[in-house]
Amino acid sequence: MNKSMLIGAIVGAIVATAGGAFATYALVDRGPAFASVVSVDPIKETIKTPREVCKEVSVTRQRPVQDANRIAGTAVGAVVGGLLGNQVGGGSGKKIATVAGAVGGGYAGNKVQARMQANDTYTTTETRCDTVTDVQDKVVGYDVKYDIDGKVGRVRMDRDPGAQIPLRDGELVLTQAQ
Repeated sequence: MNKSMLIGAIVGAIVATAGGAFATYALVDRGPAFASVVSVDPIKETIKTPREVCKEVSVTRQRPVQDANRIAGTAVGAVVGGLLGNQVGGGSGKKIATVAGAVGGGYAGNKVQARMQANDTYTTTETRCDTVTDVQDKVVGYDVKYDIDGKVGRVRMDRDPGAQIPLRDGELVLTQAQ
């Protein structure tokens, strides 16, 4: 065998081997390129946010009582009642009528002063605040059910993958390209 024939045979073998390897690699079934998404269920978290709500309200208050025992009303009532009682009857009946008028007038004066004190009010405006809680649902992830050639699996993802999840070497590609 001559030298050119030997070189030709070697080069031919190399080309045949490389071509066969390329053809074999190109024709071999490397599996699916995507997993089919069967279902996507959002995972929700309830967020509670407190906030303060204030409003102006009218408040009616009773003025402070200066004569809590109602002495002035009792005294004025007793004097007026005694004067009126003194106008009735004569002799010892006049004395009894005066005393009875004073007692009745004192009681009536006491009650009149009590009613007047209870009705002695004033109105002011005050700010009243309450804390209310706003409730909101936030999606924090997704439970994804997928199918690869009849094999069903589950994975939790931070986004909705859509209808398919890409595969690389038979494994799910869960990160999104930037």
